[in-house]
Amino acid sequence: MSSLIRILLAIFIPPVAVLVTNGFGLQFLLNIVLWILGWLPGTIHALWLMNRDRPLL
Repeated sequence: MSSLIRILLAIFIPPVAVLVTNGFGLQFLLNIVLWILGWLPGTIHALWLMNRDRPLL
């Protein structure tokens, strides 16, 4: 998947970006909880997960 699309998903719908990047698991559930608590924590978590293993740029 294109880096641009992954970044846009992480900004607008963080749980979907985590699901696409890491699959269904603990990180996905954690991101849903963070996203419910606030948009910014979920977005930061999604961007961090995507950039942790595979740098976006």
